[in-house]
Amino acid sequence: MNIVNKVTIRHLKENKRRTLVTIIGVIISVAMLTGVSTIGVSFMDLLKRQTIADKGEWHVLYRDVNPEQLEAIQKDEQTKKVILSKDIGYAYLEGSQDEYRPYVFLKSYDKEGFQHFPIELSSGRLPKKENEVVISEEIVTEALVNYKVGSSMKLEIGKREAPQSEITGPLQQDSALNYDENGEVSEQLVDLQAKEFTIVGIMKRPKWEIPWSPGYTIISYLNENSIGKEEPLNVSVVSKKLTGSFYKDTEKFAQTIGISDYEVNIELLRYSGVVKSDGMRQALYSVTAVIMAIILIGSVSLIYNAFAISVSERSRHLGMMASVGATKHQKRNSVFFEGMVIGLISIPIGILAGLGGIAITFMFINSLIQNVFSVTVPLKVTVTPGSLIAAVIVSVITIFISCFLPAIKASRISAIDAIRQTADVKLTGKAVKTSRLVRKIFGIEAEIGLKNLKRHKRRYKATIFSLVISIVLFLSVSFFTDNLKKALSLQQERVNYDIQVGLGYEDDEQFLRNIIKTEEITDYNFITESTLVSMVEADKVADPIREWDGFEDMLVDGKYHYNIRLHALKDEKLQAYAKQAGASFDDLKNGSFAILHDTVQFGDAGTGKYTETKAIHLKEGEELELFRPIDDETNETDEEVETEETEEEKLQSVGKIKVAKFTDQVPMGIKHAELGELNMIVSESTFKQFGLSEEESTPYLYLNSTDPVKTQKKIEEVQRIKHFIANHYQEKQRDEQLILILSVFTYGFISLITIISIANILNTISTSVSLRKREFAMLKSVGMTPKGFSRMIHYESIFYGIKALLYGLPLSFVAMYCIYYALGHAFSYDFFLPWLSILYVVIAVFVIVGISMMYSSSKVKKENIIDALKQENM
Repeated sequence: MNIVNKVTIRHLKENKRRTLVTIIGVIISVAMLTGVSTIGVSFMDLLKRQTIADKGEWHVLYRDVNPEQLEAIQKDEQTKKVILSKDIGYAYLEGSQDEYRPYVFLKSYDKEGFQHFPIELSSGRLPKKENEVVISEEIVTEALVNYKVGSSMKLEIGKREAPQSEITGPLQQDSALNYDENGEVSEQLVDLQAKEFTIVGIMKRPKWEIPWSPGYTIISYLNENSIGKEEPLNVSVVSKKLTGSFYKDTEKFAQTIGISDYEVNIELLRYSGVVKSDGMRQALYSVTAVIMAIILIGSVSLIYNAFAISVSERSRHLGMMASVGATKHQKRNSVFFEGMVIGLISIPIGILAGLGGIAITFMFINSLIQNVFSVTVPLKVTVTPGSLIAAVIVSVITIFISCFLPAIKASRISAIDAIRQTADVKLTGKAVKTSRLVRKIFGIEAEIGLKNLKRHKRRYKATIFSLVISIVLFLSVSFFTDNLKKALSLQQERVNYDIQVGLGYEDDEQFLRNIIKTEEITDYNFITESTLVSMVEADKVADPIREWDGFEDMLVDGKYHYNIRLHALKDEKLQAYAKQAGASFDDLKNGSFAILHDTVQFGDAGTGKYTETKAIHLKEGEELELFRPIDDETNETDEEVETEETEEEKLQSVGKIKVAKFTDQVPMGIKHAELGELNMIVSESTFKQFGLSEEESTPYLYLNSTDPVKTQKKIEEVQRIKHFIANHYQEKQRDEQLILILSVFTYGFISLITIISIANILNTISTSVSLRKREFAMLKSVGMTPKGFSRMIHYESIFYGIKALLYGLPLSFVAMYCIYYALGHAFSYDFFLPWLSILYVVIAVFVIVGISMMYSSSKVKKENIIDALKQENM
């Protein structure tokens, strides 16, 4: 090791606090990079393994494949493995006690199929011969047919046909049992062939079996050698290499060999990184790039300042080295050597810390993940060489960028400038000139504080840079978190209640009193609902509808058909909701007014893009005329009836209603409307004005409970199977837990960003104040009192905060819009600013700067004036 590097090591040891802060900063940076990549890889691995557990490991399934096509598939260069299967047919299950599932459905796999498709045995073994089968355990538990391993099955196997069905050809497993108008089964099995099988195993119900299918699945062995040449097969393919053009390549290959009926495993491909939607792919890549950029910028800001301050502290030593012959190359390399030492210590610890933190997090949330996603496979920390290499490379780049400018600066330090300390201090009158208003408004302490900042411009800019980066980091990550929740909500049919109870009986009042008094009930809402129609002018229709092909053809006399979901609330609930929406309760109670929920969320099946948009273009106070659909034979001679005739129906006017307020919130019990629908919330008195019959209106009770299962049992005991009951607790819980999981990761990310930001600010300000000991001693020596000194520090903190916010907030808005634009490839909604987070940032900046300045200056106050004046560094 040369003398320059030895001096660098000694300097790191002498400045233990700054070195430790730098090392911790790099460790946090590397841990975040490792954590982000590991979380992404681990979740994709979880979803991939679960998809294989549910649907099997295959990428594309070709149906009804002939021998020539099979040979072409096997010879294709992209084919890794070929799995053969065959849907043999249906047979009546003799002795079955389940009238809705009278069949067994026989399917066969070859040897590869048993390895790649999820078949979970309860007992016995898998078939090895054509006359051996495994049966679903539901045949024993639900159909109550007493089959055991070793039993024989004699089956008449054929095809399902239903003359009255709209489906042409044989019915498959995705078609439920067909009934006629009298409730009798209206299908039969044809082309029957007798076969006998031996049961060699019992399996759990296959997860790929459709719940409403009429046949219990049984599986046999498929011997390729005994298959007839003209007998079609199903061929599942595991591909060698998955690329972004997989969908196009598969379509092209299927057309080439003459196969029209095929299916791709969309879920497995998605979790393997192959996405059909270009928008979703662009959103994924763009957001990942933004996150990595945020981490990189935050890390560089912390580490760069540490190295910049280090060079400032070492400037005299570097000058002395230059005076005895040190070259520019040696001085520059001393800074890079310092970065290398920091990296060698920090990067391995950071990787271990990141993996350890993720492992601990997974340990605590694994059970929650399994409940939320209904997964049967555990969430494991998945580490790939690529993710680790990426973390290391980005960390090395981060340290290099952080060292580069300080290294260049170090190489340019001359012996005279370093010894005189003229590089960082500007003493010209113009450089330190301040406005007279500063002294008049804030006093001499504020003027001195501002001159100090201008005098040490580089340190001042370094501190401002740290604050600006911290602001941008926090607001960007906070905005990213809010947008992820928004994106998630666009994909969910949000349920805000646990239990829905249908009403409409004479004893409902007593029933309601009994239920509401139940101790488990935390909230309830009684809503009377009706579905009406309104014809809306074309220019007021939602934008996505107007963009549809053939929109003009959907219009009737220039108007579009909207479904109106009218909801009447009890006065107590309506009053609270009106207050939340900013509407007048008196108008809602006494007039024909409604609160209009004007936001709809939908997914575009063609582009895969999720969108939030305005449901309709109306203004407050505008009216909508409501209609009820009527039969052609109803009210034909009534002169007071106003009708709008379409190809499908006639409409009878029931009255007009005005929009009191618009809102994006819905009361408990009301789901978000679909595109072409409107949710309108009115009072019970307004609802009655429309004269709707009992058949046209349905009352419901919506409940939230601490124990929904127990509550449902109590309701069933009270109502004696008279009322309709739907328990949506699991659906609601799944939505809430998805948000919880998202919050755990994103707010954990925010916490790490906050730690980096605070460490950055504290390190920069405390070091800057420490380097000004001589300056503060000079001020005290000419008569500045402790009180005046404190005021000067306070004003400096304010100047720092104001300047940082002037730069930080606009840059944050730019970063937020970049994130919004990146997500816009897959999700469409209005841009919004996180005002609460902005308020937190404004307060936090002044608090953190103030605390850092006071903490650092408290140490300076204790310094002896004479000793401080003797120190070399300024």
